[in-house]
Amino acid sequence: MSTTPLDRVPPTALALAAIVSVQLGAALARDHFEAVGSLGAAALRLGLGTLVLLVVLRPQPWTWTGRAWLAAIVYGVALGGMNVAIYLSFQTLPIGVAVTVEFLGPLGLALAQTRRWRDAVWALAALLGVGLLGLQATGSLDPAGLLWALLAGLCWAGYIMASAATGKHLPGTQGLAVAMVVASAIALPLGAASAAQGVAAEPWLLAVFLGVALLSSALPYALELHALRRLATRVFGVLQSLGPAAAALAGFLVLGEQLGRPELAALGLITIASVGVTLGARRPPAAKAAVDRVEPS
Repeated sequence: MSTTPLDRVPPTALALAAIVSVQLGAALARDHFEAVGSLGAAALRLGLGTLVLLVVLRPQPWTWTGRAWLAAIVYGVALGGMNVAIYLSFQTLPIGVAVTVEFLGPLGLALAQTRRWRDAVWALAALLGVGLLGLQATGSLDPAGLLWALLAGLCWAGYIMASAATGKHLPGTQGLAVAMVVASAIALPLGAASAAQGVAAEPWLLAVFLGVALLSSALPYALELHALRRLATRVFGVLQSLGPAAAALAGFLVLGEQLGRPELAALGLITIASVGVTLGARRPPAAKAAVDRVEPS
């Protein structure tokens, strides 16, 4: 299989870049919920991201096997559900809190797949940091928002597994383009009307959400797809512990949300856990690597 420039970048670097990108895009989208609504924002993000990927990647699904088609469809369902659910939670919860609750999905996946006590220690340290960050929410939390965030977390765990399977069955990022079509088919019927109304009133929002689509969909999903070809899903799951921290920082930079000492302590715990699991993943034995990693076919 031919290599690309991304294949020469360490997979952990790809995963971390994706985390920063997606949370900046999410904060930018949240800043415009009043104009297009949460579902409209999800529809614009996925719809515009899909158009970009179809033009750039030009997939050839008619050449795929049945297993490749199934992997891409499952990938798209998880992707669409994750986007719609987390944007609905953003409507009533602070972004940092919503992403904290959402992270329970990939963290649970990491704990379920761990094979060494050291991995469990790092995952539990990440959980402590995530819990500390979540406790900083002021006032009562909306139950519906929490449920949407939990559903997004389940979809996130499914997305990690489906992305790894898609990378195994399909070369490059072809599977991502088709998965985005499936995800858009989920989001567009729900949010097209409010998106169209908002863009008609303020046409410049189309450019804003094109940026959101690039930051939160096209770029990070492509990076993650490449990363998961060479990175164990349990390691990827713990690395996602930086998601809440990145969300809190994005909220500060884009939305003006302040970070206090507890938030900074949580970010420190989460960062230590991510560094620990990343260092522990270096140079695994050959026999274990064959079992623990997702290799391209």
